[in-house]
Amino acid sequence: MYQRVRRRKVAEINVVPYIDVMLVLLIIFMVTAPLITQGVKVDLPQADAEPLDEDSKTPLVASVDAQGRYYLTVGADDKEPMSLEDVATMVAAHLKLDPDTPVVVNGDGAVSYDAVVQLMVILQKQAGVPSVGLMTDSVEE
Repeated sequence: MYQRVRRRKVAEINVVPYIDVMLVLLIIFMVTAPLITQGVKVDLPQADAEPLDEDSKTPLVASVDAQGRYYLTVGADDKEPMSLEDVATMVAAHLKLDPDTPVVVNGDGAVSYDAVVQLMVILQKQAGVPSVGLMTDSVEE
């Protein structure tokens, strides 16, 4: 009579096809990631900005000119260029006297985005301004 040889069942998973699929996915993601992160075209909505109320207090205007120099004006008071830290110190001192004074940022159209952002950050972090507004020109139709 024949003796039946019992084979032991192998309980292993063949991972070679999974490795192939993972390598293909890795290559696809490596190729497409730079294309996705370089930039996205965004169409910003256009809206007319509401002017400050006539009843509101005269705002502090922190300005950046085209050369990247910083100014601080209260009302129609023109000042000399000053450092970013001096602007923060003067705004903080003015807000201690009158905490309800609005603070707005006026940036020249030719100034770098970084200069305006640095001004806004220092106004909020060092001067303690709760909210910063942005000045704009009116839209001509």
